[in-house]
Amino acid sequence: MKKKIVVLGGGTGMSHLLRGLKDFPVDITAVITVADNGKSTGKLREEFSTPAVGDIRKVLTNLSPLPQEIKEIMEYRFDTYSDLDGHPIGNLLLTAMLNQTRSLKTSIEHLSKLLDIKHKVLPLSEDYLTLQAETVDGKVITGQAQIMKSYTKFKKIYYQEKPHVRKEVLQSIKDADLIIFSMGSLYTSIIPHLICKDVVKMIDQSKAPIMYLCNIMNQPGETEENLVSHYVSVINKYLGKRKINIVIANHKEISQKMIENYEKERKEPVQIDYESLKELNIELIEDDLITVEDGTIKHNGLKISSMIFSYLMR
Repeated sequence: MKKKIVVLGGGTGMSHLLRGLKDFPVDITAVITVADNGKSTGKLREEFSTPAVGDIRKVLTNLSPLPQEIKEIMEYRFDTYSDLDGHPIGNLLLTAMLNQTRSLKTSIEHLSKLLDIKHKVLPLSEDYLTLQAETVDGKVITGQAQIMKSYTKFKKIYYQEKPHVRKEVLQSIKDADLIIFSMGSLYTSIIPHLICKDVVKMIDQSKAPIMYLCNIMNQPGETEENLVSHYVSVINKYLGKRKINIVIANHKEISQKMIENYEKERKEPVQIDYESLKELNIELIEDDLITVEDGTIKHNGLKISSMIFSYLMR
């Protein structure tokens, strides 16, 4: 029987992971946040009062085994003068299905069939959720996109509405052999799962190890310092009784030229602090995880997937 992996996250980082992980003999359930309010997703949310579909589209595209030209159609973004401007085909397909089925989960299942996806993709919730953040100086920021652009330190992350987590999400956590928090923004990709009490409660009841795939570059305001242990500590603060057991992190140095490119965005490399991770009782799995696509640093999804599978096969 295949090992069951539950991956919680959202956005580009999770898509890169699943692109590699889908080809390994494991049973994947990807749980995606639904509070994004930027770009095309934000426009569709506002017009149709739906959960966010953008991150779901990215995940479905990367899980599909279909030829690249088919997947490129899903990601094709209109560049025009009309209301279609900026909308990817996949977002429009998901929104159309959602309007017809009235269920995001069912819409994902329909599109998964079209894309020949063998794994399961679940929305964290079917609700229209608005992410909010309270900064350390008491200011409240509303909206996931606005939180990402604020470049400040946060005291608390929460939803404006009460989230209702899908029961299939909770069941998948209960049945998992491994729970993974994917690389991505702490406060807009990972924490949105952990401010749902039912999710934390089910993780506490699960016996599966908890793995975190650490970011290569930090985002301003996410941690006190650009250290792996600080990322772990932030996530552990939102977890319940159970904490992170394993971290996969990059140990390859980044070129000075690339560092200078990222300094424009106020981003810096995340460093492994071995002693602090040891004190946190973290099993560290490290390697050169860097690949460069279109001039930006990405995780090598295939290498990380191989490391995850090796861990599972111990």
